[in-house]
Amino acid sequence: MRNVYIFLLISVTGVAALAQPTVSVTSPNRALVITVQSTPSGEVLYQVRYKGKSVIEPSKLGFVLSKPQVSLTRFNITTIDSSRTDTTWQPVWGEVGQIRDHHHELALTLQDRSSPAITLRVRFRVFDDGLGFRYEFPQQPALTHFVVAGELTQFRLAADHRTFWMPGDYDSNEYLYNTTKLSEVDAVAAADREKDTALKSVIGPNAVQTPLLFTTTDGLYVSLYEAALRNYPVMHLQLDKPTLTLTAQLTPDAVGNKAYLQTPAQTPWRTLIISDKATDLPASKLILNLNEPSVIDNPSWIKPQKFVGMWWEMHIGKATWEKAGGKHGANTQNVKQYIDFAAKYGFDGVLVEGWNVGWEDWFGNWKEDVFDFVTPYPDYNLDSLTAYAQQKGVRLIMHHETSGSVTNYERRMDAAFSFMNKNGINTVKTGYVGRIIPRGEHHDGQWMVNHYERVARKAAEYKIMIDSHESAHPTGLHRTYPNWLASEAARGSEFNNAPTLGITPEHTTILPFTRLLGGPMDFTPGLFRFALNQFDSTRTQRVRTTLAKQLALYITLYSPLQMAADLPENYEKHLDALQFIRDVPVDWDDTKVIAAEPGDYILMARKEKGLPNWYVGAITDENGRDLALPLDFLDPGRTYDAVLYRDAPNADWQTNPAAYVIEKKAVTNKTKLTLRLAKGGGCAIQFVRR
Repeated sequence: MRNVYIFLLISVTGVAALAQPTVSVTSPNRALVITVQSTPSGEVLYQVRYKGKSVIEPSKLGFVLSKPQVSLTRFNITTIDSSRTDTTWQPVWGEVGQIRDHHHELALTLQDRSSPAITLRVRFRVFDDGLGFRYEFPQQPALTHFVVAGELTQFRLAADHRTFWMPGDYDSNEYLYNTTKLSEVDAVAAADREKDTALKSVIGPNAVQTPLLFTTTDGLYVSLYEAALRNYPVMHLQLDKPTLTLTAQLTPDAVGNKAYLQTPAQTPWRTLIISDKATDLPASKLILNLNEPSVIDNPSWIKPQKFVGMWWEMHIGKATWEKAGGKHGANTQNVKQYIDFAAKYGFDGVLVEGWNVGWEDWFGNWKEDVFDFVTPYPDYNLDSLTAYAQQKGVRLIMHHETSGSVTNYERRMDAAFSFMNKNGINTVKTGYVGRIIPRGEHHDGQWMVNHYERVARKAAEYKIMIDSHESAHPTGLHRTYPNWLASEAARGSEFNNAPTLGITPEHTTILPFTRLLGGPMDFTPGLFRFALNQFDSTRTQRVRTTLAKQLALYITLYSPLQMAADLPENYEKHLDALQFIRDVPVDWDDTKVIAAEPGDYILMARKEKGLPNWYVGAITDENGRDLALPLDFLDPGRTYDAVLYRDAPNADWQTNPAAYVIEKKAVTNKTKLTLRLAKGGGCAIQFVRR
């Protein structure tokens, strides 16, 4: 039920009536205070404080338009409205069974001092764990179609915080995070050391991507991100080091414009999640609450799932995507073996990459029509494989690599999705490797942002679920389109095979506080062989975790679409450890973040959907550590059978990664466990109620 209470309405028609007004709005628990003021010159500034501590110093709001050509920086405040909302809603799938949306809202109507005057509204929503604000352009005689040249939103930090950041890049978010003081950001140097990343558009030395994470000397954890990114470009940030001010830098199109809009229009929400407890950030549902409800009336066909795939063997040299060369992986007999493995061990699906004609000519050629998404290679008998999979109770998962030729994909989507329906395939992994066609567009630009949503909407018409790779970062749209199960949109497990930096042990301890705030990630965990020279003795790359940590990632890196990424033959050597991957759910009724420190460790517990069983995952960085695990989340008065998949005493990600111990014991909610994590290690636990 939605309960909205209007508690303030001020309407003014003259400038003098609201000369230099100052207005504040607090969070429901009154810990967070947003203050907005107007200066004599007409600048509108906002300020953020949490429990009396300054988070954002007075920072400017505004726009520059190129059509009409005007700077929207000097305003008269004409109305101030506020309201309260307290409601709960149920996601189709997720980390929790229901979500509370409890916030206070402040909306200011601003009239630009130019002539003819342009009106816009700034709307703040303040939750106990943070805030979001956005701009809204109502219908008005002075503005219909318009072009955004720049957004002038500022975030002036109160101090030179420790910052987790990635270089600003309009086409890639597959970087490792850097950890420095904010004033020490050097995006070009950081990008230059990552020779294994396909760098395309590094913006400049002081440009960074969102999400940003700050930890302050006075004990706060602050995430700066965005929510509900629709019909608008991704927001990067430009840092002015002397003032510690970050200014919005929108991704441009081929001619330098940022957005083409028509009133009524609105921007994404600019978000700040703030707490004095690190555990509150991964638990936040603020970004989801700022998105619109599902547009799918009957989502019963949307099913979270676990799958295996004909994928990793291409990354480690066993097979190739293309048929030429004699090592084509997606052949009928090989895929049958994956189907057999999936059926034997209870996986829902089998992803097949390299099944369709075009891979010999797919990368870097800027060709419009490399793939048609319906023509298999001659050695891939889709009809027989479809029948075989159905017989085994397994579904094939389609792969659509666009090679950046997005206009080609849009022309062919109906045919491709119809083809999937005909063959009983209801899930597709999309890919956007390469330079985008139409030429000059970026992965993060308005055109592509709209494309990702068009794909989700079109897929929903065909009752198809989406897993997108190389797309813009997610911003909670899986609430609106719950068939959009997951995205990659960060450095995932495939980078274990990168020639230089790969995946560092700390990387997965940062993702829950950054990338995962926007939505599920298809990270592809579950690697059981750590030296990647299985089929090529010259390879020196290795997986920088222990085996127990690979299991724990199924808990700490949330996705309703989870892959067991390694080869069947590598799992066959560790069937006892594979059991956890078989058992762990992909949909949850509750989630508790028990202990965490970004870049160091995280310990989480999740309750299985519809059942009383719990699962725990704990991971650490390159340092070994002990973590206390109280079991007070278990039902009181009941006994649980616990199965611990933990690092062996001599485990170490560098010297002995495959050393693990499986331990069983009876526990209650009064039991206290101590988890010993090896260097680069982890622990995964299953609790089944008797």
